[in-house]
Amino acid sequence: MDIIKIKKGEELEATGSLNNRTDEDFDEIDASVKAIINVVRRDGDRALYRLTEKFGGPSKEVMSSLRVSEDEINEGYEKVEKSIIEAYKVAAENIRSFHEKQKMESWSYEKGSGIKLGQLIRPISDVGITIPGGAAPLSSTVLMNLIPARIAGCKRVIMCTPPDENGKISPYILAAAKIAGVDEIYKVGGAQGIAAMAYGTDSIRKVNKITGPGGAYVARAKKYVFGTVDIDMIAGPSEVCVIADDKAKPDYLAADMLSQAEHDKMSSAILVTTSEEIAEKTAAEIRKQLEKLPRYEIASVSIENNCHIFVAEDLDSCFDIANDIAPEHLELAIENPEDYLHKVLYAGAVLLGEYSSEPLGDYVAGPNHTLPTSGTAKFASPLGVYDFMTRTSLIKYSKKDLEEVKDVIVKMSDSEALAAHGNAIKIRFGEI
Repeated sequence: MDIIKIKKGEELEATGSLNNRTDEDFDEIDASVKAIINVVRRDGDRALYRLTEKFGGPSKEVMSSLRVSEDEINEGYEKVEKSIIEAYKVAAENIRSFHEKQKMESWSYEKGSGIKLGQLIRPISDVGITIPGGAAPLSSTVLMNLIPARIAGCKRVIMCTPPDENGKISPYILAAAKIAGVDEIYKVGGAQGIAAMAYGTDSIRKVNKITGPGGAYVARAKKYVFGTVDIDMIAGPSEVCVIADDKAKPDYLAADMLSQAEHDKMSSAILVTTSEEIAEKTAAEIRKQLEKLPRYEIASVSIENNCHIFVAEDLDSCFDIANDIAPEHLELAIENPEDYLHKVLYAGAVLLGEYSSEPLGDYVAGPNHTLPTSGTAKFASPLGVYDFMTRTSLIKYSKKDLEEVKDVIVKMSDSEALAAHGNAIKIRFGEI
């Protein structure tokens, strides 16, 4: 964890190596993912059972069924502490309230007496959500994916998540799914879960879109099924970038950076500050707080490999660095942060001020925490209701209105050497 001083004009040199992974970095994973997808397409449920056991899950006999029963969902819900259920409900209401504002409606307008133009908005009928299992059950991600799909009006929303060694799903995941209104849950994760949702099996009817996070195998599987189904994004490891001035609190900064580092060994935490003193004190705080974390082994690797502290000459340079990184989360730990919003060009989410800590956005504020990573905020956006809807153009012309533009159409079709296009217009006016 080095502290790097950056001179004015050298900002982009400092960030040039942070988002430079290519497809070649995934060659070995891709070979495995393609094999998994192919065997699921060929063998369906049988492949899902075999792969679940192969990758450390239970046998078919232990699971008995791929689908989680209503009784299992209800049992899981009942196992979760009432205080946590209430927390989920508060978060769900905030998520619902925010995403309701994103819902789009069909619209049209008339141009003269015979022309009607517009856009039809329709929900995607079948949606699949993948949720990782393991030591950190991402119940918040269940809410963040399911609720927008429900607001969009999707008819069927299913979820795939891996079981534990006893064939059970985390009760926290089940409780969140019940609160958010899931239709079906299946005990399958990883690339095989993506393949099952994309192509269908005897037990799992295929969907039209897949959303949700996962490790490298899930991300690459989503890449390979795209085109057969739509996907939300190919997400990389979690990341946070904090811009801090000389008034920021180092203990707050360190805690926020570690909140990302504990996600994954590949997660990144970056501090960009105008103060060398803040940089040094934050580095010391990170080392101090890190020692007490239950997920020390994960967070320490992340901090060692992917934590960067930059000291820039002024706030303009700080924003230049942050915009080049285009982080998943951007915290503005500076005085009057709203005055600097115009300087933010690319970020998945912006958190303003010392009390808008990144976990606030992860859990309860309301905006979606499924965000573009690895620099993709330069062209991508957070998950939202609009991701679960389609837009269809609407066009209506009368004969009189078509006649007014027919020569334009014919000339354009002639310029493209597409005679049949022109003929389709001319035939309506007896010109063929």
